[in-house]
Amino acid sequence: MHNRELVVLGTASAVPTRHRNHNGYLLRWDGTGFLFDPGEGTQRQMLYAGVTAHDIDWICVTHFHGDHCLGVPGVLQRIARDGVPHPVRAVYPASGEVYWRRMRHAAVFADTDVIRPTPIDGEAAEFDAGPVRLTARPLSHPVDAYGYRLDEPAGVRMLPELLARYGIAGPAVGELQRTGRVTAPDGSTVLLEQCSRPRPGQSAAFIMDTRLCDNAFALADNVDLLIVESTFLSAEQPLAEAYGHLTAAQAARIAHEGNARRLVLTHFSERYTTDDEPRFLEEASAHYSGEIILAQDLLRVPVPKRPTAP
Repeated sequence: MHNRELVVLGTASAVPTRHRNHNGYLLRWDGTGFLFDPGEGTQRQMLYAGVTAHDIDWICVTHFHGDHCLGVPGVLQRIARDGVPHPVRAVYPASGEVYWRRMRHAAVFADTDVIRPTPIDGEAAEFDAGPVRLTARPLSHPVDAYGYRLDEPAGVRMLPELLARYGIAGPAVGELQRTGRVTAPDGSTVLLEQCSRPRPGQSAAFIMDTRLCDNAFALADNVDLLIVESTFLSAEQPLAEAYGHLTAAQAARIAHEGNARRLVLTHFSERYTTDDEPRFLEEASAHYSGEIILAQDLLRVPVPKRPTAP
């Protein structure tokens, strides 16, 4: 059974509040865990969420402002302390290498050799990340920052009624999936497309601190789950532009133009209280008609199921 869900560990921006921890997001995808932007307090939030260090296979840092990375030392030391046996790839902007090294060895601890630093530079980077392809693209922020996208390869959905019609069963089904053809009991050749339908791959995108830019729209293109910073409301749009952030309306515009299926707004400025939360939904709804979720700490958001084929 596939398990694809976002575990929200923190939703604040530069300053945490009584209700919102610094950033932190674990995207679980068929047994592979992608930890995005572990801010201060992430290790403790993991305990509350029932997430362990063993659930982490990738650490993806968008940039090296503190609210997006000050949890890295604790997470790495927890990976070491808990004896995580598998490799953990850490992806981050190459221009922040000095900050990565400082956090990698921020305190005395019994180290581990499973961490695989993977600095990125340039216009785009792609990685084979188990069940998905991981892509990073630069965004528009005062420091080097990258957004991330996960794409599952397209596949096929086997149709039991058609398999039965051709008499294909047992090991022959596996052979058909592997080779694209199989010999039926009557001696005829049955092709994969005769017993299946195309199954589009699912996708998710993670867009943190940025102004509106081409890569933000490219990352969001036709994704099933879109996680986007929504630091400000529209009244503060000049401030958002100056500091390299998005408003709720701008985040919704990215979702609308990208035809995203589910939008998660997060990374809220400490200037807003819980009484302001309906305003984020109101502004976003004016630009995007799909499902909008206002992220809360420890919330779980599933990747939407694929649309039912006609």
